[in-house]
Amino acid sequence: MSLEANKIAAAVLVGGMLTLSVGLVSNIIYGAPEGSAHEEAAEGGAAEGAGEAAAPAAATPDAAPVSSVPLIAAADPAAGEKVASKCKTCHTFESGGPNRVGPNLWGIVGNHSAHKEDFAYSDTIKNLKITWDFDHLDQFLTNPKAYAKGTKMSFAGLKKPEDRAALLRWLRDQADSPAPLPQ
Repeated sequence: MSLEANKIAAAVLVGGMLTLSVGLVSNIIYGAPEGSAHEEAAEGGAAEGAGEAAAPAAATPDAAPVSSVPLIAAADPAAGEKVASKCKTCHTFESGGPNRVGPNLWGIVGNHSAHKEDFAYSDTIKNLKITWDFDHLDQFLTNPKAYAKGTKMSFAGLKKPEDRAALLRWLRDQADSPAPLPQ
């Protein structure tokens, strides 16, 4: 009987290690291109395909990031859905979808912070007391840890304004009553 218990315990441990490994590999795969482009830009190099809008931020690493809000109305929702694939490890987006490591984000644009009553938010997010409009979401998605110090969200952020604009355009459509597009 103890041999069977050892086999079961080993299977559980191996399963847990595989789960952690998949998460780490996902972060490396999905996080590396952005981090690499950002690091290259900060070192004075130009990331391949970097537009003029990214140049001012690359010139001085401490400069304020470029807002994506003016780009949202013209952004491609299909490109935003592709960007959202990075988020699907921790979030769901469908109406009535379950929470995962992060809350379900259906109807997030125009909703209040800590909008899901059945999710255990960090005190930081609970105390934001804001409406997740395009501007707040853009700032949060640029660098979650800097925007909301103490957040449990481990995602490093989206450095490219075009990626944030596309994601916000797509997120806007994930609602019963989509928020008006910014002018």
